[in-house]
Amino acid sequence: MNTSTATMETGDAERIGPAFSVDGMLAARNKTRQAIRDIAARVKPGMVEEDAVAMARQVLIDAGLALSWHPTRVRFGRNTIKPMRQASAPGVVLQENDIFFIDIAPRHDAWEGDGGAAFVVGNQDDYARCAQDAEAVFHAARRAWSEQRLSGEALYAFAEQEARKRGWELSFDLPGHRVSDFPHAAIHTGSLAEFDGVPSAMRWILEIHLRHPDHTYGAFFEDMLLEDSYYV
Repeated sequence: MNTSTATMETGDAERIGPAFSVDGMLAARNKTRQAIRDIAARVKPGMVEEDAVAMARQVLIDAGLALSWHPTRVRFGRNTIKPMRQASAPGVVLQENDIFFIDIAPRHDAWEGDGGAAFVVGNQDDYARCAQDAEAVFHAARRAWSEQRLSGEALYAFAEQEARKRGWELSFDLPGHRVSDFPHAAIHTGSLAEFDGVPSAMRWILEIHLRHPDHTYGAFFEDMLLEDSYYV
């Protein structure tokens, strides 16, 4: 690939639509993060996963958010290792000591939100460490991107190293993607992990899906790729 072609393709991947707005994107992000907290607060041991998903959808609707471009997900226990495009095993009940994660992609007016996080109920140190490490790997990779100007490819290579250092596998079924004024798929459908340019802030979602090496449980964290000042 010659330099001019590479520059053109990088620019194409980072195009924005006519409704793009920094304030709008940040509002969508803030509402998404709040919805994650609100959903997590309503998840209790004894719930069936399908009921938690229905509850999560209602939380989004009640918050005035449109159910958007991918399914609302709440995954319990053994379903936390599954690729996102693979359906959950039905009827999984959250146990007293368990792990779950939330993955939502609501739309606020013209702007896309996308976010996820893992949570633990009860007392299980390994589950808690997995959930904490998913977020820690996210932030380690995000800071490396900010400080070292890593490409999307290098960013995910770094994240994989960070996951392995902590004893986890990084699942590449979630390789990051564009985010934009809705719909981003009309602009770019390629993954962040395959992007050979340096991704710009407020254009991409960084996704981290960790799995235990024996594939019994996992954890997930995703958010918009942003500099440190947005996480204070």
